[in-house]
Amino acid sequence: MNQISERGLWWSEARFGMFIHWGMYAVAARHEWVQSREEIHPEKYARYQDYFTPDQFEPRQWASLAKKAGMKYFVITAKHHDGYCMWDTKFSDYKVKRDYLGEVIEAFRDAGLKVGLYYSLIDWHHPDFVIDVNHPLRNAPNIDELNAPRKQKRYAKYMRDQVAELLGNYGKIDIIWFDYSYPREDGRGKGREDWESEKLLALARKLQPEILVDDRLDLPGSADFSSPEQYVPEYGIRDEEGKLLPWEGCQTFSGAWGYFRDELTWKTPGQVLAMLVKHVSRGGNLLMNIGPNARGSIDPRATNILRQVEAWMRNHQAAIHGCGAAPEEMPEAENCRYTYNAKTKRLYIHILSWPQKFLHLPKMQGKLSFARFLHDHSEIIMREEGAPHSNMSAKTSPDTVTLLMPAIAPDVEIPVVELFLRS
Repeated sequence: MNQISERGLWWSEARFGMFIHWGMYAVAARHEWVQSREEIHPEKYARYQDYFTPDQFEPRQWASLAKKAGMKYFVITAKHHDGYCMWDTKFSDYKVKRDYLGEVIEAFRDAGLKVGLYYSLIDWHHPDFVIDVNHPLRNAPNIDELNAPRKQKRYAKYMRDQVAELLGNYGKIDIIWFDYSYPREDGRGKGREDWESEKLLALARKLQPEILVDDRLDLPGSADFSSPEQYVPEYGIRDEEGKLLPWEGCQTFSGAWGYFRDELTWKTPGQVLAMLVKHVSRGGNLLMNIGPNARGSIDPRATNILRQVEAWMRNHQAAIHGCGAAPEEMPEAENCRYTYNAKTKRLYIHILSWPQKFLHLPKMQGKLSFARFLHDHSEIIMREEGAPHSNMSAKTSPDTVTLLMPAIAPDVEIPVVELFLRS
């Protein structure tokens, strides 16, 4: 993986996108992996398509929520691991009766968001997909008999045919997420040879030369970005020389990607905002997931969080969009995360725990011309080392700048200080 190319500059400036996991598994409402977890036979699982009737599907509402929350792009599941296709593919009858995918693409594109598609490499429904460690039939007593007629190469061709449809029929596609590879020494996994990944990647780049591709094809060095899942790399993702590489963390509001009615481990709005800040402060993007239900509605808990993110972003988007990790010569203050805009030369201090009276900024002596809160642009008094001290003021190291903070924190989820750097 290399540094982000010019075609990906929009992505590295966007910093915030919406992931959408939506499919037939929303009917079961027990996690998008329900078919594998409960080892449901494909024929039995297929009955859910008779009950997948999204009568409240309004993609323009989804797009509006994303845009107002400050998201600049989206990625939606065209096909997940169960193999059910969310568009009118001509290569399978296991599909929706209405082109939901096309309607979502149109709605988000009209709202000004870049378009991303997720396509599962796994397919538990396809008759040529060889049963492996994740397949719902993995414990069948006659697994060798079931696998005998299956031809993985035929399935790989099926994937290329479908990807050609997706990348050829919906205009410009900015991102494609292939998910995922799991090679194993015992042969019960799948990797690049099973997917014929080189051919799949070449096809994607031929049909959409500017497309960005994730790193889950089991082809080291070929991806445009890394995709850590459900965690934030402490120092970002770096090459052997320590340079930051392009990466995008994918995260959920709860513990599931698809609609899970009984999931209780929901994050608070403050946790989501802190997660967004940490991604950007470590040079990464945040792809935040929603899992609409079987009627096509977004869970009210997700909607509530997105609206609170919207309220914060209304005043603080300058600290997210176009920003990244701060220069190494600007180490973070205690209980803070820094984001930095190299074009405007502004440093943003996201305060995760309110300080008592002083906020000490190490190694910032002589570098700052002005400090203010971002939410209301009110000045914060700076004191550089060398000012008089007493038993009522802090003694700091010579290279430190001290901000004199109000006793009461501003009424915002995460206060942000904007620092103007001297030329």
